[in-house]
Amino acid sequence: MNAFRTLDDLGDVTGKLVLVREDLNVPMADGAVTDDTRLRAAVPTLSELADKGAKVLVLAHFGRPKGQPDAKYSLRQVIPALSSVLGRPVEFIDDCAGPTAAAAAKALADGTICVLENTRFHAGEEANAPDLVEQMKLLGDLFVNDAFSAAHRAHASTVGLAHALPAYAGRAMQAELEALEKALGKPEHPVAAVVGGAKVSTKLDVLKHLVGQVDHLIIGGGMANTFLAARGVDVGKSLCEHDLASTADEILANADKAGCTVHLPYDVVVAKEFAANPPSLRTCNVHEVAADEMILDVGPAAIEALADVLKTCRTLVWNGPMGAFETPPFDTATVALARTAAALTREGSLVSVAGGGDTVAALNHAGVGGDFSYVSTAGGAFLEWMEGKELPGVAALTQA
Repeated sequence: MNAFRTLDDLGDVTGKLVLVREDLNVPMADGAVTDDTRLRAAVPTLSELADKGAKVLVLAHFGRPKGQPDAKYSLRQVIPALSSVLGRPVEFIDDCAGPTAAAAAKALADGTICVLENTRFHAGEEANAPDLVEQMKLLGDLFVNDAFSAAHRAHASTVGLAHALPAYAGRAMQAELEALEKALGKPEHPVAAVVGGAKVSTKLDVLKHLVGQVDHLIIGGGMANTFLAARGVDVGKSLCEHDLASTADEILANADKAGCTVHLPYDVVVAKEFAANPPSLRTCNVHEVAADEMILDVGPAAIEALADVLKTCRTLVWNGPMGAFETPPFDTATVALARTAAALTREGSLVSVAGGGDTVAALNHAGVGGDFSYVSTAGGAFLEWMEGKELPGVAALTQA
């Protein structure tokens, strides 16, 4: 039983005006969409509602237009790519609020999908201004939030409308929330978390929250160097936030108290320069890093030990790469561990949930993006969820 209503709870929507919040904030170059992942995520909800005879009105933001109309940020330019992934025509209305837009919406034929202009063309959007919510509300009978990646923002089109109209979760939002509930809400233990990336400072709240939630915390990437340095390891000229040593110590102490095992690499791949396949490349124990070397990946012995840890776990949450994965051969640890997690997921022994921009790229690079139980394309919202924060867009749906 979900704590929120889904499309299954809708009833007959023939002729109803349904406002659907999607994430259409896609990357573009020379007027064309360069990555349609977010558009494809919107297809199930938009198609289902249109097939049931609703007038589907898509709300979304695009870029940062500073609260006023700016042709450079018009959602009109996303229409051809969205129409292509949906396999049907998509209409456009050049506002998302007020009586003129409402009249245009009412005039649409049943079963039409129509994109409304950028919500951020209104200054009240990011402030969740009541007057803008009232103007947006004129366009719809029902509200569906399908944009988890915007759920950490309390905006008019995410939170305001959820309180102003009968509110439901779309299929992408529903899938995301159900996956996250399995991963950290009510997970099957033992639970492992892989947290990588360059800096501890960007993931402090994540690490502090996770040590109380998981059985195994695997730290990789540049942030592992900060923890190693805090434990007295000389990390040479590796990327390291030496000023965060006391914070790292505090996280390790809290992990001990909570019965969470923290895994740091004990062998590493080092080089004197950061470049693809450098001549100075070598693998060594963490205590043997020279003053002029930098740690760029986790070593083979540690990878094998971490794979053994995953084999004992039932649930895995993953955010961030284990090494400098964009540059070979420093993608070895990330690829190997991702493939282990994927194999365990395929055989049914592991529920694996991953998220965050770098993470999605790393898993796709390893060729296993499709093998995890769930991969979230949300960046900020996924991180805030990993920090244990309540997401306003989700809270609004559960209250509705």
